[in-house]
Amino acid sequence: MPQTKFVLGKALKLGLKPILVLNKVDRPHADPEKVLNEAFDLFAAIGANDEQLDFPHLYASGKQGWAVVDMADERAGLAPLFDMIVQHVPAPAAEARVDAPAQLLAVLIEADPFLGRLLTGRVESGRLAPGMTIRALSREGVEVERGRISKLLAFRGLKRQPIEEALAGDIVAVAGLSKATVADTIGALDAEGALPAQPIDPPTIAITVSVNDSPLAGREGDKVQSRVIRERLLREAEANVAIKVSETAEKDAYEIAGRGELQLGVLIETMRREGFEVSISRPRVVYQTDPANGHRLEPIEEVTVDVDDDFSGIVIEKLSARKAELKDMGPSGTGKTRLAFMAPSRALIGYQGEFLTDTRGSGVLNRVFSHYEAYKGAIDGRRHGALISNSDGETAAFALWNLEDRGTMFVGAGEKTYQGMIIGENSKPDDLDVNPMKAKQLTNVRASGKDEAIRLTPPRRLTLEQAIAYIDNDELVEVTPKSIRLRKQVLNPTFRKRRVKEDA
Repeated sequence: MPQTKFVLGKALKLGLKPILVLNKVDRPHADPEKVLNEAFDLFAAIGANDEQLDFPHLYASGKQGWAVVDMADERAGLAPLFDMIVQHVPAPAAEARVDAPAQLLAVLIEADPFLGRLLTGRVESGRLAPGMTIRALSREGVEVERGRISKLLAFRGLKRQPIEEALAGDIVAVAGLSKATVADTIGALDAEGALPAQPIDPPTIAITVSVNDSPLAGREGDKVQSRVIRERLLREAEANVAIKVSETAEKDAYEIAGRGELQLGVLIETMRREGFEVSISRPRVVYQTDPANGHRLEPIEEVTVDVDDDFSGIVIEKLSARKAELKDMGPSGTGKTRLAFMAPSRALIGYQGEFLTDTRGSGVLNRVFSHYEAYKGAIDGRRHGALISNSDGETAAFALWNLEDRGTMFVGAGEKTYQGMIIGENSKPDDLDVNPMKAKQLTNVRASGKDEAIRLTPPRRLTLEQAIAYIDNDELVEVTPKSIRLRKQVLNPTFRKRRVKEDA
């Protein structure tokens, strides 16, 4: 799976020598020898050296609580696993490096409201103590900043507590620096060179977060000012190296770059629960420029799909139309097929919901960033237009009942709406301005049995991730603590049509 490949690749690049444990070998359809060969091929494909390819392995059943070196051995417990760890994992050699200049490689970062930025890592050499003057070096050996250790923290039991000294081999958190980040080397002034570290993967997806300026703004949330939103985003970027925050030209909007729709969706959902009101733009990919020829490069992701055999055709068809390339296809057991694609990140924006529909909810899709590649050309966007409210007010059941022939509704009866708000999906490609407040005209004459109760189809409620993936380039998602609404960037239909003509 992609997440396994990602973690394993990082471990092998650090020079670690893994022990392979083949779990769940007690299952009826288990084929441990086939999986062992596949694991060897995976190690070779990722770039493992000869020593790493000669990995020891065990067969295990976590459910039944046993591990064996050979399938014919007695299955009595997990002692063989512990014995193999003792045998193959080298003992720490930190004692020999205690007298060297102090150095620590930062691998975790977090923001503490009292201590500021905390950088966690293992002391590779020397001694660290509070009050000691230190400096931070980047991966290239360039000095980032200098400072003093204001606090040195380490876990003692289940709690992290201040300590007076850390020796080589200790895992500690250092406070006192404000610019250093993950992959930087923190050490004494006389320590030369930076420790080898893996680069931080670049962000691939970006969204614009702006102040909520809809007619319903400020009614459900208490954190609506641009200044408060900016402070919250910068606080998130302080503790999350995968997120980059930058100001846009408008100054009241901020661009957040991350590693996928899910990560950005989790951040917005967290802010929503904290009482924020914001507007979110459609996700877009972060392009790069090829230094050799100046051509545009786009992020490519490795996509692994497990689906029932009956649905493999539609998945291949849909992803191929989105410029994805099928790299591998084979059975994964029990009537399922495993497909491996290399797909542009922008091709996967909004595909998750369509994928679940195509596979009747039985498919599993995993994706992980792979590399940057030449731009693959235009990809068709949303095939349906939007039903847009043309006035302010509360929706009427009679109006929605008449609009059901036009498409799928996103709102129910009695809900507040405003001009420019998207209330449904049009069955045709064009956008359509409609009146969802139109009530049934009353007359003095009533025939018995003619006034039947209006029965509306339940509206399609979009989750935050679905809404962010659904909207088009000229639309926004209005996020409040209680509601998720879709709207056009330009609410007035006259101004909206004028902008379309200007863009054309």
